[in-house]
Amino acid sequence: MAKLKAQELVQFVNNEIVEFHNKKLNRIKLVKLRQVLRKKNPYLFRAKNILVASDLVQDILEAYLYASEEEFFGKLLEHVAIFIAKKVNNGRKSTATGIDLEFDKDNVTYLVSVKSGPNWGNASQHKKQIQDFNTAIKVLKQSDKSIKVQTVLGICYGKIKDTHEHGHLRTMGQNFWYLLSGNKNLYTDIIEPLGHEAKKHNDDFKSQKAQVINLFTDEFMKSFCDNGAINWKKLVEFNSGNFSD
Repeated sequence: MAKLKAQELVQFVNNEIVEFHNKKLNRIKLVKLRQVLRKKNPYLFRAKNILVASDLVQDILEAYLYASEEEFFGKLLEHVAIFIAKKVNNGRKSTATGIDLEFDKDNVTYLVSVKSGPNWGNASQHKKQIQDFNTAIKVLKQSDKSIKVQTVLGICYGKIKDTHEHGHLRTMGQNFWYLLSGNKNLYTDIIEPLGHEAKKHNDDFKSQKAQVINLFTDEFMKSFCDNGAINWKKLVEFNSGNFSD
């Protein structure tokens, strides 16, 4: 097991966080109002009794951007996990379906699926993950029946202790980062570089978002308002109307 150099980790995370913010900024620059309106539930926003067009636009846009942010940050944490495993245990990105990372440690091959948080996925996605683990094990065993394989659901934050389900390990928080690195303090070491130039990036994003909200509000008023009042019927027809005789 090699030792992870602190400066290497900081530099890698800094680069990843810059890329994360760039993706967020590019997403909001490219987004279109009608694209967002088609993806969000108009009945929910009506039930919230939103009367001001700019409030509706902001709520819908933020819901859309939050989903993108979760996706981008999940990828960032996956990249960090692969980097750490590569440096410490010669880890590599997996080509197996549903597996993000592979590494060998103490004569065991670990197959890891990285999740950003404990509340990931629904029941069918959990079932699919188990199927992917079982398939990956079978593939490895075909080439070497004596190989020891441990599948791992690695969750980047959370306090629940390690558990096993059908032979698959679920580990989260400090224990997950320790499995990758052998360093009990790694889970706190990575928090500082994640804030690299955060204020600058957030200021740029807020400025761009404000501009988009203003432009979207103007477009929304022209398309979905009558005399300044939101026309919910017209909005639902745009979002969900698809009946044909």
